Amino acid sequence: MFAANGSAPTATPGPCPADAGWSEPTRPAHIFANTWYVGTCTISAILVTSPKGHILIDAATDAAAPAIEANIRALGFRLADIRYLVNSHEHYDHIGGLARLQHDTGATVVAREPAATALERGSNDETDPQSGILEGFPAVAHVRRIADGESVTLGDLRLTAHATAGHTAGSTSWTWNACEGETCHTLVYADSLTAVSRDSYRFSDHDDVVAAFRAAFETVAGLPCDILMTPHPGASGLLARIGPSATEALVDAGACKRYAESAATRLGARLARERGQATP
Repeated sequence: MFAANGSAPTATPGPCPADAGWSEPTRPAHIFANTWYVGTCTISAILVTSPKGHILIDAATDAAAPAIEANIRALGFRLADIRYLVNSHEHYDHIGGLARLQHDTGATVVAREPAATALERGSNDETDPQSGILEGFPAVAHVRRIADGESVTLGDLRLTAHATAGHTAGSTSWTWNACEGETCHTLVYADSLTAVSRDSYRFSDHDDVVAAFRAAFETVAGLPCDILMTPHPGASGLLARIGPSATEALVDAGACKRYAESAATRLGARLARERGQATP
């Protein structure tokens, strides 16, 4: 039996310590309509439900996978009813738990290239700006490829993939529509847009990565966007916007644009700093 949309108990995120790690558990929480937060204190995992089965976005770390599974069960949903596992980007803090969740749910893992290849290999490649400082992760078997603009569907539920490369080459944002009664919103799970790297990496030496970032900023800024979620919930203030104890507004049609503009400003500052440090 699938839990009916909205029938699971209302919850609010539990208190998280200021120094919470990526695997620090927190209680699940309702976001809107058929969409639930089931991640940790600092890493998002989003459950999108339907009468035909469910989709889980991101899986945090391998150590966090049992807590994510417990959160899903606590909301009244069955792991066996999860049909698809999709991801934002191919870093272990967001996909380390995918292999375990794939095994425990039997769900199909879906990703864009080159994230799909990284998932199957269990490691990032050397083109990643953070290559050399990243941990590996359990390899994922049988990843289904999806292209930019394609969708994962379950009945009336449709999650659309948007290529937002830069943070990694496979970075992907996801959008879907959901309704509570006559109130409908477009939900956006916008991937990380941060220009983070190992110390020796210079974005100013990689025009292709900079161009990808700028295309991603344009994509995210232009998305219809009522409710913004991000892989690190703190990047969008997500945990403060959900549950009965929310202190900030959940719906904000300008959030995606501000998120992209902030990332563009930070990339510009990074490039200026690199160029200022260049040896004549």
